[in-house]
Amino acid sequence: MSEPKSSNIVWHEGHVTREDRQKVLRQRSVTIWFTGLSGSGKSTVAVALEKALLERGHATYVLDGDNVRHGLNANLGFSPEDRTENIRRIGEVAKLFTDAGVIVLTAFISPYRADRDAVRALMAEGDFCEVLVDADVATCEARDPKGLYQKARAGEIPEFTGISAPYEAPEKPEVTLDTAAQSVDESVAQLLGYLEEKGYLSR
Repeated sequence: MSEPKSSNIVWHEGHVTREDRQKVLRQRSVTIWFTGLSGSGKSTVAVALEKALLERGHATYVLDGDNVRHGLNANLGFSPEDRTENIRRIGEVAKLFTDAGVIVLTAFISPYRADRDAVRALMAEGDFCEVLVDADVATCEARDPKGLYQKARAGEIPEFTGISAPYEAPEKPEVTLDTAAQSVDESVAQLLGYLEEKGYLSR
């Protein structure tokens, strides 16, 4: 990750700690990092999990790839360098959300293993949960909810992950969701079970 350009800055500590916020929120904050091909179901599962967590009384928020590119990362394209910077910025934002005591759900293709590992390295042990949303290209292309695969096949979208740009799947994700075979509800139940088992949610 990048070092600050200025050396005349010092992290300012407040009077409220992360532990204080977690106690009020009755949860252990964490970044749930959804990664997978376009159309694999990352955003669909993330927003469904967000709703399920909120209904249980938990503070949570989804950072979605397209949404973030409307504002914070509006100046970035899809070159390898821009993709890396996209994930670097999101990693820093996710770290702040986690410090705020929130269960943050990030839904990004994030195709490069090194970029995701760099975000993990930003976090304390147990603060980063990598979720592989596992659907192959054929399944994603058959869904093609945004018509992107069709455009990529026609050469209208350069550097499209899975077609003309690589995707490096996690080697040891904390959770793997088989979204080609299981429903959204089943994926959400699997994730809630994981969060409960690992002590992120108060029972």
